[in-house]
Amino acid sequence: MSALTDPRLCILCRGARHLCGKAYCPILAKFTARQRVAEASTNLFGSSPPAVFVGRVGYPYVYAGPLAPNEVGDTSIYDLPESWAERPVDDVLSFRLGLFLGRRLVDVRNVSDRFVQELQAVVLPLKPVDVEIRFAKKPTGFSFSEYEPPIGPRAPLESFRIASLPSAPRVVERLYSDEDASASEAVIELYQAGIPVSHIQKLLSVGALGRKRSRRLVPTRWAITAVDDTISKYLIEEKIRWFQPLGEVQVFVRSIHKNLFIAILLPGEWGFEWMEAWFPRSTWNPFGESVVIEGDYELYRPRREYASIGGCYYAARLATAEYLTRIQRKAIAVVLREIYPGFDIPIGVWFVREQLRAMYSQQPYRVSSLEEALKVVDRFSALGSKTWLEKSRIIRMLLTMRRLDEFIEGG
Repeated sequence: MSALTDPRLCILCRGARHLCGKAYCPILAKFTARQRVAEASTNLFGSSPPAVFVGRVGYPYVYAGPLAPNEVGDTSIYDLPESWAERPVDDVLSFRLGLFLGRRLVDVRNVSDRFVQELQAVVLPLKPVDVEIRFAKKPTGFSFSEYEPPIGPRAPLESFRIASLPSAPRVVERLYSDEDASASEAVIELYQAGIPVSHIQKLLSVGALGRKRSRRLVPTRWAITAVDDTISKYLIEEKIRWFQPLGEVQVFVRSIHKNLFIAILLPGEWGFEWMEAWFPRSTWNPFGESVVIEGDYELYRPRREYASIGGCYYAARLATAEYLTRIQRKAIAVVLREIYPGFDIPIGVWFVREQLRAMYSQQPYRVSSLEEALKVVDRFSALGSKTWLEKSRIIRMLLTMRRLDEFIEGG
């Protein structure tokens, strides 16, 4: 609990009303973390959601292993971001801190290693897998990341055994056995077959996809962005670019967990811009005195260089591309995010992807022009459209082009 929090607020709130201004209850989060460590022992029998983790430090020699709670049954909610959009942050922390990680050093190039093949077997099914884990010592600690969801206590792995293994979907089994299909081809086919994006990320991470000689374990955070990038790029190049332009200006708005998301969709060829505004006392601006805004963009085609803003760019692009594919239109999309004081804990890029998916399932504001869209922004944005206009390359470009057209027509 922050030293700045009035203890009287905690007594009134009791973790339910977030009176301290945070998007989660610090007391419950600390209690949950301590409880998980207290529950830990050197032996665990539980149902993996299924879930695995592949680290990146020391690449190509990294730590990897299974994740499982001290619970048997349907634990899929522990590692299914697609079902977390409406959940309180406290719930997500509880799920994730309840996953114990047993890890072992592996060579990412050696996918024929027995332990690696066991990790592959864990994530082939969509249903939870009963596992028995023996740790070399009692698991401790927890970790938070900008990319992957939080992870609970961890310890070196002494032994690992799969106790029961549900059957995998046929498309997963087939692509796992297909050593001629490229990883990107496999990712697209799995997506088209309805396999959740979060599950495709696991399959790529454990080296279960791709041509035989190219298969590698992929660090979890890299796999997350790679799948978001691959699928959204496919949707843009193979579908969206062939659609007719959007026939109106649409503005989507979603406010949740001390975050505001706004998307402005305008008629035109494909264009995409993602910008984040981090307020003081938010996750990546904890000690700042002013709002920090960063972003990146692409025009006409998906960008080739890695976005400076990181993995959230690709998560946001995927959600946006899915919406345009669904309505069979192409558009220029400017997507904004304001992160307010109180959202001060990293929980992964899934948050952006799933919140935008939820936002795009709502009805948009329909307006006649970009100027009208900016008025909608002013109704919800704490920063205001003027600040966003100053930072947005695409909005400035569109306004400049319009003024140039008016000048030419007027001449």
